[in-house]
Amino acid sequence: MSIVSHSLRRLVSLSAPIVQSANVHFDDYYLQNQHRSFSLSSSSPRLSSASKQLHPGVFYNAVRDSNINFFCGVPDSLLKDFCAYVTKNSTSQEHIITANEGAAVALAAGYHLASDRTAMVYLQNSGLGNMVNPLMSLANPSVYSLPILLLIGWRGEPGIKDEPQHVAQGRITESMLECMEIPYEILSKSETEMRSTLKRAEEHFEEKKSPYAILVKSKTFSSYSLPLIDNPQFPLTREEALFKVVECLKEEDAIVGTTGMLSRELFEYRVSMQMGHARDFLTVGSMGHASSIALGIALQKPKRQIFCLDGDGAVLMHMGSLATIGQQGPENFKHIVFNNGAHDSVGGQPTDAANHEEFDLGQIAKGCGYREALVAYTTEDIEEKVKYLHKAKGPIFLELKVKLGSRSNLGRPTRTTHENKEDFMEFLNR
Repeated sequence: MSIVSHSLRRLVSLSAPIVQSANVHFDDYYLQNQHRSFSLSSSSPRLSSASKQLHPGVFYNAVRDSNINFFCGVPDSLLKDFCAYVTKNSTSQEHIITANEGAAVALAAGYHLASDRTAMVYLQNSGLGNMVNPLMSLANPSVYSLPILLLIGWRGEPGIKDEPQHVAQGRITESMLECMEIPYEILSKSETEMRSTLKRAEEHFEEKKSPYAILVKSKTFSSYSLPLIDNPQFPLTREEALFKVVECLKEEDAIVGTTGMLSRELFEYRVSMQMGHARDFLTVGSMGHASSIALGIALQKPKRQIFCLDGDGAVLMHMGSLATIGQQGPENFKHIVFNNGAHDSVGGQPTDAANHEEFDLGQIAKGCGYREALVAYTTEDIEEKVKYLHKAKGPIFLELKVKLGSRSNLGRPTRTTHENKEDFMEFLNR
């Protein structure tokens, strides 16, 4: 029995991905056609369970009523229900998922210049860092004065328990908006108050022609999810592919895991195999930067094999890093990208890499200077390709095409980030 098979048996229900299905509290057709006269009423038994939260369809239609019909941004866990509704109910001309949040601001700017209308940009508050430059040097009233409605998921809200990578950002979110002189409000679950917020935003756009922000707290929106997009041509889940990759690595190999589910799955693999966690650096935040972290390590530790385990959404977010890696050319740098075509950690919204017929991550890597680009689908392919990676000179790129979805009982790392850092640094210096 292989190590992968053994670990699969140790982790109950490993092979069963989360099956997502639409979960609405009232009819979409009614929302789309009757929303102008609709109000949440406690007397309606069909709405009683949803009355404590704001249905994403009600908010979506209220936004459209305020003359905003273009949506773009990067999906967020607190906004995933709204993002799912936008994805399902908007056309491809009305909704674009961007590689990063700064690009979304620029896209919204171009939309306004061409249409004289306002766009919505949605994001997690961690993405504010990616937006500071275009917000201040493009959209700011002292530059081009561009109206943009920012819908921001407030991770790490003070007083709400959250993961360590969100705590500091959550604490300064309001201060960041204030420093950038962007007025903001907190989205209410009440439809009446929500529409009043949008009215004030609309008045701001007419008068000031500059960005206006709405902060969204946890559990503001009621549940709404996209159906799971099955990729029958890809036999493995990300977790199954990950386990096979790690099984094929050597004890002296170092791993940098990307943000999101993959690092959580890597942590649980080590637990299931009683291996310890010193060989793995888990990039719990800083989406898109795992490859640059791995590059910094590879350049300083040229005699050690460095494996960056990345995701398609993360690679797309800061794809310029591929050029730096390719041109630096570290022979010990091995880049493995798990491509499920989605932002799996925040609701399964699609990425551009989901277009497997026309989008080729490997060709992009080769164009940036990587020596080779490989693709694998099966456990046999993975074993063969990872063994080759050990022998080949890097930088080398391996794309693993996998199914969308993850286990519903997937846990989170129980070691602190500081413990992870200290253990990993000690491992690198052995």
